[in-house]
Amino acid sequence: MNKGDLVERIAQRTGLTKKDARKALDATIDIITEAIAANEEVLLTGFGKFEVRTRKASQRINPQTQKKIMVPEKVVPAFKAGKNLKTLVSKRLKVTQERGQLRVRRA
Repeated sequence: MNKGDLVERIAQRTGLTKKDARKALDATIDIITEAIAANEEVLLTGFGKFEVRTRKASQRINPQTQKKIMVPEKVVPAFKAGKNLKTLVSKRLKVTQERGQLRVRRA
């Protein structure tokens, strides 16, 4: 699903026009983005939590040159799924193995 598909579904469920649904979705994304950039957590009970996490500096190997490089510490956005979302996903989907590869299928 892409943003256009999501806007269409929001419009269908709420009775809003697609234009208004897009405005509402854009506003929601902007608010979440601004909050995370200000180091605020955004908790949507039952759905999940948007937050920032830190990553330590680390030493890696450049695969092209095989030289060691230092990757500096950084702050990254993160999402942690809530209990209700995890439960719904685990009830509706299951993991299967096909040709040595793990796949997700409907339960």
